[in-house]
Amino acid sequence: MDRDQKTAVVKELAEELKGSEAIFAIDYRGISVPQAAELRSGLRDADARFRIVKNRLTLRAADEAGTEGIKEHLEGPTALTFVKGDAALAAKTLFRLGSEWELLEFKGGLMDGEALDPDSFKAIARLPGRDALNAQVAGVVASPLTGLVRGLGSMIQGLALQLGQIAEQGLVTGEAPAEEEAPKEDDSSDGEAAAPAAQEGDTDPEPAESPEEAPSEEQAPEGEDSGQGDPAETGEGDADLGEEPTETSEDASDDEKEDGS
Repeated sequence: MDRDQKTAVVKELAEELKGSEAIFAIDYRGISVPQAAELRSGLRDADARFRIVKNRLTLRAADEAGTEGIKEHLEGPTALTFVKGDAALAAKTLFRLGSEWELLEFKGGLMDGEALDPDSFKAIARLPGRDALNAQVAGVVASPLTGLVRGLGSMIQGLALQLGQIAEQGLVTGEAPAEEEAPKEDDSSDGEAAAPAAQEGDTDPEPAESPEEAPSEEQAPEGEDSGQGDPAETGEGDADLGEEPTETSEDASDDEKEDGS
């Protein structure tokens, strides 16, 4: 490569180092071309790229990208794996294929700017992938909700069964209850009650005759005096037969005078 080509490679490597969430330095000695193709195909699912470059160019790119922590692993045949997606899935693929081929020794790397040693790499490789972790987290979060939904469903089902049993016994129907009719009053009682009400309401009955038209005194029958004349004197001859004449008070006073004289 000429100078311009080397400058372009260094710039490209620096951009990949800056944009990667994890960087794995792998010893690629002994790997064949078919194996390298299979490895790249497996890393593609994790949005990772396996790339073999010269250490001298990688050192210059690390200085430009500010990832000096990877420089200590750039000794001997080194291939870099740039991970932009699922770091756990990429580590799992490298660890699985390296174990099968007895190749791909992990030298070191960076993850989220922190140094990554071989033991940490193996621990990450044993983790499930991001999709599996998301499913597990979703299951943990949804477990209480699922239990709540199941509990509510069983309660509603039990209530429906109880209502069905009550309906079979005729205690619950879908019809609205009939309104109670007001009791009818007896016509005879209405008539009897109306009469006293009318009498009570007629507190001031009209007189049969006007007071002005009523006579002030009783009229005497025709042929008789009204009683204002002198009373008729009764003579001795007027007394009934068989009765002694009644002695008047004037006769008695005259007799007393004669006796006194």
